[in-house]
Amino acid sequence: MNTQNKKHQLRNWLLALLAILIVGILVFWPTDYFIESPGEAVPVSQFIKSKNKKPDNFYLVTVSVTSRPASILQYLWSYTKPYDERVPSKELLGGQTNAQYNELQDWYMETSQQNAIYYAAKKAGKKHSLQYLGVYVMEVQKNSSFKHKLQIGDTVLGANGHRFHSTEEMMSYLRKQKIGSKITISVLRGKQKKKFTGKVVKVKGTNKPGIGIQLVEHVEVKTKPKLTINAGEIGGPSAGLMFTLESYEVFSKQNLSHGHKIAGTGTISPTGKVGIIGGVDKKVVAASREGAEVFFAPTDSSSVKKSETNYAVAKRTAKKIHTKMKIVPVDTFDDAINYLKAHY
Repeated sequence: MNTQNKKHQLRNWLLALLAILIVGILVFWPTDYFIESPGEAVPVSQFIKSKNKKPDNFYLVTVSVTSRPASILQYLWSYTKPYDERVPSKELLGGQTNAQYNELQDWYMETSQQNAIYYAAKKAGKKHSLQYLGVYVMEVQKNSSFKHKLQIGDTVLGANGHRFHSTEEMMSYLRKQKIGSKITISVLRGKQKKKFTGKVVKVKGTNKPGIGIQLVEHVEVKTKPKLTINAGEIGGPSAGLMFTLESYEVFSKQNLSHGHKIAGTGTISPTGKVGIIGGVDKKVVAASREGAEVFFAPTDSSSVKKSETNYAVAKRTAKKIHTKMKIVPVDTFDDAINYLKAHY
């Protein structure tokens, strides 16, 4: 009897250990997927610094992304949430490390803020200037001869002794070069200037001559009165439209929302064009949870079918979640302003 009891106890211990092992694997063993889910709708005014009064009815909307690849349990649990999405590491990071990806998002955010301040000041008739500093290196393509020379975050200033004054000027110069020809570029890394020599290659996606980098313009804006934006740990370019609306209110001293809660998304260019972003379905869910009355969604179809524009996806999502929030299409900053003036 004692022997049987000991065997029974041993079996229970083994089963308990096996259960602990299985739970440990589920909780801690990483998959190769990140989980994206609806984030928050946050008042833009808290990120803006200005002497003028800042209204607080414009909201930027975020997408929440796990800080590291999801565990098996997180991965499985995400299937119980209709707007959670499992994104392969390669697709999200694009071959970068977590740190490089986060740096990339920070640079996108900085550019978004600069464009927003510049265009808002211009639209409000305030003194403004936009100084072109170069282009940020966002990615170095595999076929680039600068693959192991340039780093993400470097600022390309010029080439072959030519100092560029706009991205268009740089692209135009590079496209006039012959494939395979030698080229020396000047770069700012931190506070140090460096030079690297390589060859002109066919740029992936365009097949035109270039140095094989993905870039974003590095600019510095100055306005009078002074206005700055600091979004803290929020990254990416998708708050551009909402930053511009809030900045325009501050510069013009207008009240565009009149107490109504307005959310939205979309990049902003120095000309006021509103561009497409990712995760719009999750942003619609987050804005609706916050009680937003209006959600501005880009109609930009430059890289997608019209049925897959942010506006089209946002409309379908709003219908699915039965929200009362109105989805408003915007192609330019003026579209958003005109809607607000017409309705409030």
